[in-house]
This record gives sequence, C-alpha cells and structure tokens, in this order.
Amino acid sequence: MSNSGQRFDRLPETDEERDLDGRATREEVVEWWDERFGIGSEKFAEHTFWEKGAGKIWIFHDEVPSPTEIEGLGMKFLRTRQEHWKPTTNAVQRFGRGATRNVIDLDPEQAMAFVRGEDQEIEWDGDWGYLIAAHEIAGEREPLGVGLYLHGELRSVVPKGRRRED
Repeated sequence: MSNSGQRFDRLPETDEERDLDGRATREEVVEWWDERFGIGSEKFAEHTFWEKGAGKIWIFHDEVPSPTEIEGLGMKFLRTRQEHWKPTTNAVQRFGRGATRNVIDLDPEQAMAFVRGEDQEIEWDGDWGYLIAAHEIAGEREPLGVGLYLHGELRSVVPKGRRRED
C-alpha cells in the first residue's frame, strides 16, 4: 500500500492497525488536537479522518468505503509528515472555539494585521509553534486562523486568497 494523491484512505484507528509507515492514526490526530489545543476527543466522535497524498489529512462527518477515489471528502484538516503538524485555517475556524491551550488573543489592531497576512512582534508566554489566533467578536472568542509563533513574532499563515484588507 502507498499514498496516492488520487485516493482517500481512511486513517487507521490505532498504531496496531497501521499498514503504511508514516501514516498518522485517528488516535494520534485526536490526541494531538487535545494536547496542542485542549480540544477533546468528543469533538471528533462523529467524524472520520482520511489521508490523500502524503500527510494531507481531511475530516468528514460521515462514513464511506475506504479507499475512495474522489476529488474531495469533507474538509482539509491537518498536515502531517513534517516536523511539526499544521492545522488548516478551516479546521481552526470550525473547531477552535473550544480550544483551551495555545490560543493567542489579539486586540482589534493586531487582529486586522493578522487577517491581512502581516507578521507582528507580540509578547506571549505560551508555546512556540503553530497556534490559534483569535479575536473577541460580540463577546465571544472567534478563531481567525493559524499563526506560527517564534522568537517573539506572530507570523500569519492566513492563505493569500483569504486575507482581508481594513
């Protein structure tokens, strides 16, 4: 068995069920979201996870046979098979409201700079790496997207096509 960019393969539930070296398991994906962002496994209980290509993980709120040869299935969710796993903007906007860790809250000016795709120097005492950038809207914390925090700098990784001007 090998990775294919033309086919979705369901992630194995556990390491014991893994039949392809390097492929993440459902257990690892759910544990990563819990450890990194404090988003518990119950959030994903009704979802299935799929890999298309090497390390491109998709989430789907249903069941289909595996493997499945279709263009899209659910939502792009996570990039694995690199040194640091990276959640997608869609994933943090959809599931990030429940995050309790590694969320950087931005003031209005910082939030606008972030959605414009600008990097900014910000002091933050949380973990380095990929995090959820959020802003308060109507009294609620709203995830804006994925940021990369390194050496006192928040780098916006908002995709170019989704950036907004003032």
